[in-house]
Amino acid sequence: MEPSYLILAAIVTSLLLMQINQRIASPLLSIADRWLRWLVFAFGAAHICYEFQLIDRPYWVLALVFFLIWFLGETLYNWLLIAAESLSPMPLFPRYVVNSSGEEWPVQPRLLKVREWLRAQGFRQTQALRAEIGGGVHLRISVYEDPSATVRIQATFLPQANGAIAVCYSVTSLTADGSRYLTDNLYIPFGGFFPENWFVERRPRCRSLPRLLTRHRARLAKSGLSVAQFTSDPLTDMNAAQHELDRLNTELGFLHPHAEREDHGKFTQEGRYRVWKEIWTLNYLGRSARYE
Repeated sequence: MEPSYLILAAIVTSLLLMQINQRIASPLLSIADRWLRWLVFAFGAAHICYEFQLIDRPYWVLALVFFLIWFLGETLYNWLLIAAESLSPMPLFPRYVVNSSGEEWPVQPRLLKVREWLRAQGFRQTQALRAEIGGGVHLRISVYEDPSATVRIQATFLPQANGAIAVCYSVTSLTADGSRYLTDNLYIPFGGFFPENWFVERRPRCRSLPRLLTRHRARLAKSGLSVAQFTSDPLTDMNAAQHELDRLNTELGFLHPHAEREDHGKFTQEGRYRVWKEIWTLNYLGRSARYE
């Protein structure tokens, strides 16, 4: 088959993936589409230069060069995004408040099935929260707890620019020795540090809540530690965790001290590098940094 037809087919496939993902906001489709666009750019630009004899080099050399050009261009774009985020007034660790608006769970069939599954497993909703991340945009969070009060599931609804709603899940348990076990599928880059007694495993490619819960329980069983009940409500617990993360990442040099953030931004140079690296691994590999 002619290379031009293959490139055209890849372009059409990329456009279809974009259209589908505008409705379901799937990180896995986003990863596939990013790789496809990268390859289309590299091989498409190389094909044009080779066919029209614009550059007198072998085809594979041209494809490699344009592959690297895409890498450099996206690196520059990501660095600009990180710099803008660093200087923006948007909080890295927003404060949560009780969500009294009544908009606790999106009315979408695929999401309503998850809520019904939670209820069937004996989980009950304990609180609905929200946090403003800037510009009147809010994260909506619904927290569920099992009958023994030892496992909490947090469903975080992320509004997308195209109007779609993405959902991520976090499963949390506390142990008798004061450790916190957290298993989530968040695909938002963090790059920072967690306290030593936090055992965090991020699985961005796992979009199934039942599999995520199974993995969390397997981690607890492997630890051999006895699980403790939650003694504070989700609002108090999550705001305390946000405060601790802000304090720790400031002490370890990921963030500038609060007094310096207005002049230098939130991220230190090391912090910007760590965020940039995690953006790449999340966007193209669906992998987060290891925190254990």
